[in-house]
Amino acid sequence: MQTFPTPVMASDLREALVNDRERTLEKLYGKAYPMVLHYVYQHHGTADDAQDLLQEAIILFYEKVVHGQLTLTAAATTYLMAVCKNLWRRELEKRSRQQELSPEIGEQLKEEVQAEQPDYALAPFVAQLGEKCQAMLVAVYYLGQRMEQVAREHQYRTVRSATVQKYKCLERLRKSLAHYTINHFR
Repeated sequence: MQTFPTPVMASDLREALVNDRERTLEKLYGKAYPMVLHYVYQHHGTADDAQDLLQEAIILFYEKVVHGQLTLTAAATTYLMAVCKNLWRRELEKRSRQQELSPEIGEQLKEEVQAEQPDYALAPFVAQLGEKCQAMLVAVYYLGQRMEQVAREHQYRTVRSATVQKYKCLERLRKSLAHYTINHFR
């Protein structure tokens, strides 16, 4: 197995990835994982979170190196750590937006929203699209989930097929709303 001097040049890494991708990625994972795990633990995460983060970062790293889109100015583990920190910050922001409400507060909010809903609320139009479309649009536009997560949760084979389905759902919604004006929703 080839060892890397620190810092490793992107061209050297590209060569190592081409010659022995599996071992090279395992070595990078092994070096970066303790740092990522420590960071995630410090920021209220779990070992599973750290593994997921590092795997996603390594995939991004691998794609950039193989396609010649990466110029390293530091060690590869430093780059991976920076990517993991950014991914974890995004994840924490998303989690803070999605915190569960207590059942009492949830019911109270639901009753208030139903009492305030005008006759032409958007919800019935979305509900007419069917469960799959409704779940997808809520996940993307209300919960702010990334398409990768939506594809995984809704069991699409690829992110592209989930994106196409989202577009189809939006088009059906647009067609069902075509004869209404904004005044109907005020």
